[in-house]
Amino acid sequence: MNTPATPALTDHLPTLQSRLPNVGTTIFTVMSALATEKSAVNLGQGFPDFDCDPALIDAVTGAMKGGLNQYPPMTGVPALREAIAAKIAGIYQHKYDAATEITVTAGATQAILTAILCCVHPGDEVLIIEPVYDSYVPAIELAGGKPVFVQMEVGPQGYSVPWSKVAAAINARTRLIMINSPHNPTGSVLREADIRTLADIVRGTNILVVSDEVYEHMVFDGARHESVCRHPELAARSFVISSFGKTYHVTGWKVGYVAAPAALSAEFRKVHQFNVFTVNTPVQHGLAQYMADPRPYLELPIFYQRKRDLFRSGLNTTRFKLLPSDGTYFQCVDYSDISSMPEADFAKWLTAEIGVAAIPVSAFYNQPKESGIVRFCFAKKDETLRSALERLARL
Repeated sequence: MNTPATPALTDHLPTLQSRLPNVGTTIFTVMSALATEKSAVNLGQGFPDFDCDPALIDAVTGAMKGGLNQYPPMTGVPALREAIAAKIAGIYQHKYDAATEITVTAGATQAILTAILCCVHPGDEVLIIEPVYDSYVPAIELAGGKPVFVQMEVGPQGYSVPWSKVAAAINARTRLIMINSPHNPTGSVLREADIRTLADIVRGTNILVVSDEVYEHMVFDGARHESVCRHPELAARSFVISSFGKTYHVTGWKVGYVAAPAALSAEFRKVHQFNVFTVNTPVQHGLAQYMADPRPYLELPIFYQRKRDLFRSGLNTTRFKLLPSDGTYFQCVDYSDISSMPEADFAKWLTAEIGVAAIPVSAFYNQPKESGIVRFCFAKKDETLRSALERLARL
């Protein structure tokens, strides 16, 4: 006798469609998997392959052993918020109230999502500047907003923001402008004139600003980071976001923060308490203790500029054309003298055949834009960079 097949549990479930139906596997996952498969040097995804300061590990370990392992305050451990406020005041001469204007987050990506969710409503427009970090657009869409794209201009002097096009894209529905400096993926930085122009554009409007400044301590050649909080008019309407993961070489800890005026912070915290609520307690205490010494972040520009210069010197022996890298730990290169392949194909070929993984810059556009440019990450041990350069020398 034939026994009827038992229906699978999922046979009667409704069809699920995500709020993000067009989102697939990220280029970072694809290229890192290919790098592993081909035993390539992975200069694609942006994370260090070296350890953080042992003193930071000791500080966090001490907090764990000291019993600091239960929920912290929703907004963050007071000592850490006070240290953040003191750092910002010391570097950028802008005073935030640690109690009401600093919120500790589960990394910068959560901070970006939360900032967007707290101020963007269905139908609002959000202006973003491409190429752009890949979490911005999904976050806007989850909020029901409409992303409006303005593309950076690129030439021999690198990437720059066409502010006249930014101004032209603004209308009565514009709720938010998102900026990122130092900029991922291009390695460009906004200068004082850029910040003044942004202030001119938003003056007299209700437009808010999200300023992604996670690479704030990686600005080179003696330049200073032009945080929007240096400009009181912009600070009054901005969520300023940064990341301990980038600053202290601990990207896997996923701890960052948002500085914003009290009224904006109050709205931010309404969302924060329900999508994360609190952030790793012993890590917060360890970071607060470690921040008592400012040298680790004050010396970071020199640390990464030396790596940038080592990497650029080696690339100069290849047929790559180097674009400026004024900040971050990324180096973009034009490969048009090597190949006419589309960027994604070239990045895969470079990984499989040359043994060095890169990221196509076209992946940072809403509609892939082919410029013949790929991005390398130089936040690596010197021996890792030299190994990659030996392989790239074949080009």
